[in-house]
Order: sequence, then structure tokens, then C-alpha cells
Amino acid sequence: MAKSDLLIAVTQLAAERNLPHTVVVSAIEAALASAYKRDPAAEGQDVLVQIDPEDGEVTVNTVRHVVVEEEIEDEFAQVSVEAAQELQAGAQAGDYIVTGELEYNPGRIAAQTAKQVVMQRLREAERDIVFEEFIDRAGEVLTATIQRIEARHIIVDLGRAEAILPPAEQSQFERYRPGQQLKFFVLRVERTARGPEIVVSRTHPDLLRRLFEVEVPEIYNGVIEIKAIAREAGSRSKVAVVSHQVGVDAVGACVGLRGIRIQNVVNELLGEKIDVIEWDDDPKRFIANSLSPSTVEKVVLGEDNEAALVLVPDRQLSLAIGREGQNARLAAKLTNWKIDIQGEAQYAAAQAPPEPEPVEEPVAETAEAATATEETEAPVAAEAEAPAEEAAVVAEAEAIAAGADIAEEVETVAEPAAVAVDEAKPVVPDVDEEAELLKLEAELAELEREEAERREAQEEEAIDVSSEDLWQVGPAASEEKPEEAGVLRFAEDIAGFREQGEGRRRRGGGGARRRGGGRR
Repeated sequence: MAKSDLLIAVTQLAAERNLPHTVVVSAIEAALASAYKRDPAAEGQDVLVQIDPEDGEVTVNTVRHVVVEEEIEDEFAQVSVEAAQELQAGAQAGDYIVTGELEYNPGRIAAQTAKQVVMQRLREAERDIVFEEFIDRAGEVLTATIQRIEARHIIVDLGRAEAILPPAEQSQFERYRPGQQLKFFVLRVERTARGPEIVVSRTHPDLLRRLFEVEVPEIYNGVIEIKAIAREAGSRSKVAVVSHQVGVDAVGACVGLRGIRIQNVVNELLGEKIDVIEWDDDPKRFIANSLSPSTVEKVVLGEDNEAALVLVPDRQLSLAIGREGQNARLAAKLTNWKIDIQGEAQYAAAQAPPEPEPVEEPVAETAEAATATEETEAPVAAEAEAPAEEAAVVAEAEAIAAGADIAEEVETVAEPAAVAVDEAKPVVPDVDEEAELLKLEAELAELEREEAERREAQEEEAIDVSSEDLWQVGPAASEEKPEEAGVLRFAEDIAGFREQGEGRRRRGGGGARRRGGGRR
């Protein structure tokens, strides 16, 4: 390859790879040095190749590196400081000494080895250039295109490099598709074995800050400062701003005329809601402003300066808390205060003194207990008296029935018993046993009579269904034959009875119809 051909190849390669000319020249020099080092003529020494950028002349020299004697590992490629000073005056550790020159002969070099080394060096050069370019852009917002989706990671095309959008930095309310162009926040740039790794984010709070700096010139110039940001990516965010210039409304400048400035930010975040509030040095005012759009009546700060009690109207309690507590959660994150939101009615009920408990009088309690005891015992006593009366009547009847049987025994036994008693004990007055026996017999007779009457009454009430008189229906008494009233013997009597019945039904039916008509 002629010298001119080498320079043409270097220039073309630099243009294709979009690399500086010097970088390509350095890669070719490294590739030639690696190839010449394997040549036996190098005798194990290190090889240094230099290409003249003007005419493309190549110089190949063998060199030895100067190191401290204790650090010598390769005697052919390294030399101690003392030995180097004998070869070249003033040599120090870290320098190299040219020991010889090799003939540049491209035909002696394996083309494949040189090609592999050149390509490797060029890739390393590209990675270094990309790393140096993006290492200073960490924290910026870049417009990029989603290239492809790999599993849960999203690859973003930044032009000269590719960035990674990991799952932790993706918004759960956004849907990504290849070819979609969005703004990304450069989170970090790291050097890895496979080259520089650029990580971008769509959920970082500084993404919102950088978008406001682009859309609001007052923030970029420092007239308005963003003090704090609380964000739930894709859903809602709160931004606290303050103005450092008199006459400049911080909130109005961020919103813009007819809301055009903040609307551009919302569009970049795919519809995320943004609340811009005014920052204040007074924690009470700042907490009240952070709960926008709800109205705050009162803010009570805790003694430990960490928690705050916020009172809002009862009708705006749900608005202050927000859906699933989002408004209160963002306000607490924005102000760094623990916020307890209560309605006015709830707070008033909590502050009201407790009502004194009524003192129960023991006398009243005793009277009520006595009354309850009497009411409970009364039915029990009534229930107990009823079986007792029934048992007494039965026992009395049994005694009367048994009185007749034992009357004779009483008469036969009475006299010997009386004699025995007379002999054993003093004389006892006689009892009129005969009168008692008569009394028992009278009561027994009375009971039998009542039982007989009861049975007769039951027999009279019973109906004899086998009697023929039961099934005879007699006509009503007439003037011609009053004696036949109640007796039905011939067919004409039945016909007359029917005519009389139909007449009565006909007269009664009219009234029924009239009454029915009235009901209708």
C-alpha cells in the first residue's frame, strides 16, 4: 500500500465512523505496533509505530520502557533507571528509550490481525468519544425516539448512542411504542465493559424542573425560582415557586397567558396534572397553599415542628384529601410536614368537653329491683297456686271415695282401739266420727250427682245423624195448612219450598247488586 493510499484509507474511515482524523491514525498505529511486536526481529521488545499525518510516512521503532528496578517484570521490554541513563542521559521512570528501528514492510504483516486490531481500537475510540460527550450532559433533558422494547427495558435512540429506560424510571400511566418521540431526563452515564451506559428517566422530578426552565424564561433567568417539587409521575404534580423580583407574579408567569406555558409542559408529560403554588417562608401559609385547590380555614402546627393539623370546611374535606389521599400526600411531600386534615365539625366535636356521667342513686335502684322482683314472682306464684288447688280437689275426691270402704273397719276397730288407749293413756274426749263420715258421704254423693249432670249435658248436645227427622226439611207455615209447618212429604211441597226460596233470593239479590254496584 502506498503512502498516499494509507492516508486516503484513514480519511475515509474517519468519515464513515464519524471520528476525528487523529483518533483513526492512533488506532492504525496501535494495530501496526501490535502486529510488529509479534515479529521475531523485535526480540520481545515493545514496538512504537508513528505515521506522519502530512505524507503518510510510517516509522517503526523498538523501545524499552524505563521503570524502577524493583518493578521490572519483562527484561526485554523494560529497563531500570540506572541502565537507561547510560543509554540516554536524563532518562527517568516513565520514559521510553528507542533501541532500534524495523523495516516497514506491509507484506510481512498479517492483514487479518491488523484489521481486527484496527476495528477493536475504533470501537473503543467511539465508546470513549460517546462517554465524553454525554458525561457532561447528565441532568439534562434530551429529545429521543423509542427504538425498541426488550422485555421490560426500553431502548432509546439518542443519535450517536443508545440509552436505556429501566422499569423503575417508567411511568405506569404512560404507554410506550417504537417510533414514539419523547423528552427524557439523563439520569446517569456510566462506563462499562460494553461501553458507556446511559440511563434516562421519565419519572424524575427534575424532568419537570427542566421542562419549566425551557417553557418559562423567568425561571431560566433566575427571576423565578422553583423551591420544591412533589411528583407522582403520570398522575399529578405540585410545584412551589417564588419570585425574586417585585411586581412579578410567580404563579402567573408559570401558567402563562391563557395557560399556554403550563399546557405545553402538560403535553410533554402526556396529560399529567400540575398544580403551581406560591412558596412562603411561613409554614402555615405554605401548608395552606400546598393543599390547593381546597380552601383552608386554619393551620395548627405541632410542638415538635413535624406535624400540622389543618382545618377545612366540611364540604371541602374530600377535595383537600384528594382521590385516594393523593392531594394530602403530595402536600406532605412538598412541605416536608406530616399533615392531618380534619373538618370543622369533627374538630369542634373533639374539642368539646365531655358530658358528666349521671350518678345513679342506690335507693332508686333498689326500688326498681324490688318492683322487677315482684313482677317476676307474681306469675310464678300464680302458676304454683293453680296446680296446688287441682291437687287438693283430687285428693279430697279420693278421700271421699275411700271413706265408704273404710267406714266398717273404723267401726270394728274403734272400740278395741279405744279400750287400748284407755288402758295405756288418760281418757281423751270422744270424736264424733259418725258425723264426719256422714259429711264425707254427702260430699261424695254431691260429686257423683255433678258428674251425672255433666254427662247428661254432653249427651243432649250430641246429634244423632242416623235420625230421619234430621234430614227432613219442612216448609214455612201457611194460613191454609198451619198443621203441616215443618213437615215435607210430597214433591209439590218441595216445589213450593223452592219457589219461596227463589223469591227470597231474588229480593235479596237486588240489594246485593245495588250494594255491589255501589262498591264498583
